[in-house]
Amino acid sequence: MTDPVRFAYVGCGFVGQTIHIPNFASLPDCRFLALAEVRTELGREVAARYGIPKVYRSHEEIAADPEIEAVGVSGPYALQGKIAEDLLRAGKHVFMEKPMAVSLKRAESMVKAVQSGSARLMVGYMKRYDSGNLLLKKHLDAWRASGEFGRIVLARNHGFGGNWIYATDPNVPFSKSSAQAPPSPDECPDWLPADRRNSYLGFLQQWTHNVNLLRFFLGDDGGKTRLVQVLLDPDGLTGLTVLDINGTRAVVESGYTKFHGWEEHTQIYFDRGWLKTGAPPLMQKEVPASVEIYRAINGDHPASIVQEFPAPSWSYREEAKHFLACVRSGEAFRSSAEDTLNDVRIFEEIYRQVIASK
Repeated sequence: MTDPVRFAYVGCGFVGQTIHIPNFASLPDCRFLALAEVRTELGREVAARYGIPKVYRSHEEIAADPEIEAVGVSGPYALQGKIAEDLLRAGKHVFMEKPMAVSLKRAESMVKAVQSGSARLMVGYMKRYDSGNLLLKKHLDAWRASGEFGRIVLARNHGFGGNWIYATDPNVPFSKSSAQAPPSPDECPDWLPADRRNSYLGFLQQWTHNVNLLRFFLGDDGGKTRLVQVLLDPDGLTGLTVLDINGTRAVVESGYTKFHGWEEHTQIYFDRGWLKTGAPPLMQKEVPASVEIYRAINGDHPASIVQEFPAPSWSYREEAKHFLACVRSGEAFRSSAEDTLNDVRIFEEIYRQVIASK
């Protein structure tokens, strides 16, 4: 038996309260020691709900606490990268919400912080921990190794979203404190015009999941993804992004709809079949991604389509388990700082092309 990880969390916003704080608090491998929140009353309310003994006002206080060895971070997109870097430089292992950073400059500084010390960073790309996606990845790797179904013709992710809080657990009462968080600093890239910053942040925070999942499926472990073309509407969100991922053509179809649930699926087309995974609503517990396997006619074998159903699990809880296990074992995170740096780079390249095309 190993001792539980001595853990703290920074940020008590909606995502922290409804996902990460209750997940980490429920795991036996986590000894939840402290919470930091600039809204003092809110921090006390959440800490009392989960029996967390220490309440701090700032992440600097957590960084200075020698009892804490690992920290989770949920904050405003432009602020949480700095918070994570400060904690890393203080020697704390960090789990943080995506995006890792809103600029390549900050992301590179965060990677340097990891490389210069003993602390490591994991970014919360929960789709890499979804049991349905892992099942598809297993089939995909086997198909590529055997060559039985030919080459990959196209990888495609369709992410039109909808109601991102659909199926939120009503039994997780998040505080409705009226206190407002202070404004976060502007860490957007220097080259980004002020009138494009909101659309850039919206595009980055939503579709970074989609690009990251395609990179995971297609085995881009070394930052081999290349931007080919971007075709986005004036809103800077809706349209097509074409990538070359590790030598495979991939398309991200992005947009928002008024769908009541969540519309997102990823499909990998081979010459003689396809593999498809459908994302569940983000907040729906114990429902992994669906998996569909199509095999085309091959000699005397008829075409067939099969659905596979992994055992119930919640990707957000699985990523928390992974973080704690890797902190203890020293094994590499599946979504490390070094890997995630490539997503930040790709999204800067996408928006450079968007701006250049106008």
